[in-house]
Amino acid sequence: MADVSNEEDVVGMIERIKDDFGTIDILVNNAGIVTTALVHEMKSSMWNELLAVHLNGTFMCTREALKIMYKNNYGRIINTASQLASKGHDGLAHYTAAKGAIISFTRSLSLEIGDKNIRVNCVAPGATDTRMLSELPAERIEEIRQTIPKGKIANIDEITPAYLFLASNDGNHFVGQTISPNGGDLFL
Repeated sequence: MADVSNEEDVVGMIERIKDDFGTIDILVNNAGIVTTALVHEMKSSMWNELLAVHLNGTFMCTREALKIMYKNNYGRIINTASQLASKGHDGLAHYTAAKGAIISFTRSLSLEIGDKNIRVNCVAPGATDTRMLSELPAERIEEIRQTIPKGKIANIDEITPAYLFLASNDGNHFVGQTISPNGGDLFL
């Protein structure tokens, strides 16, 4: 376990993985937290903490894993964003900003590594029944559910196939893409 917002923790985690397994073939950047506040009420510490986990964590884990993937000329990096990066949401400006930056980071990195046997893509799920979502107020969750054409919050089993596809050979020609299993909440 590591705090992905802490550089020392990330470097140590990747070193432990390398020591234990010898390599990293697939990296899924999926650590996340959620807090809510309107922008005019948001403390800088709330903004910074969320971006440190989502955005800085994605950057640092990717940077450290790439050192191994470059040596092996092989790797799959799958970053987690959110359909809210394109849609926006009141009270979640810091979250949507971080997720939008992760999509942009994914695209830029794919241009850097495009000639290598390393792919980077992004999954931008809609609302999913996870611990993070359960931390939102019940009325907020119901508001979200009502905006989804499918009429339900996804369960994890409906999201994981996107990650498995991008990690598999079936996803070999996907580079710098964002796929969004979101129940029709947003069409990308």
